[in-house]
Amino acid sequence: MQIVVINSQKGGSGKTMLAKHLAVEAERAGDGPVFLIDTDPQGSLTAWHTKRQSEIPQRVEIPFEGLQKGLDLLRGHGAAYCIIDTASGRIDIAKNLFKLADFVIFPVQASEDDLTAAPVTVQSLKEIGVPFVFVLTRVKANTLITAQAAAVLSKHGEVAETFVNDRTAYKAPYAQGQTITEAEPKGPAAKEIAALWKNIKSCLHENMQKGSEVVAHG
Repeated sequence: MQIVVINSQKGGSGKTMLAKHLAVEAERAGDGPVFLIDTDPQGSLTAWHTKRQSEIPQRVEIPFEGLQKGLDLLRGHGAAYCIIDTASGRIDIAKNLFKLADFVIFPVQASEDDLTAAPVTVQSLKEIGVPFVFVLTRVKANTLITAQAAAVLSKHGEVAETFVNDRTAYKAPYAQGQTITEAEPKGPAAKEIAALWKNIKSCLHENMQKGSEVVAHG
């Protein structure tokens, strides 16, 4: 089981949006079972999931202090991925989650405020040694600021090849707790999220290979 934490200390970066869309896409692509954990006190991911009629991806409620034991149980039940949504502004809690993670997705908007805030999280990720990838979210396609943001972030770490465009559809309340990718499976957002999930899987595969090499040489 791969434990994927989605975190940014800046609010409004798209953490919950990515959590639900990537979890749904992973299941759609045949990469499940996928489990979701919502550690944000606001509970946006939980509220979305309770509206769903589909049984996948599954969501589990685990007390924060029992997270390690809960993750071990999920692993024993054959989970392929566990995606953990997080709150903004609690770097102390985020650090504890980073220690449990196999990989971290770091959403960032192409704005001065987001880019200024990013190094705090990057420092924690590098101190702990967990691999991560930046995902540019809510971007305006083909704009200079997007290219500049990608260039700035690339100095700190890998940037996902696929950018998530600023689409009101990502925020729309679809019936039965669907995602835009389920409501419009042939639309541009669905193609975008499918491409992003492939990027994420590629990063995960690379890091698993690196881990195997380290063990082999150890």
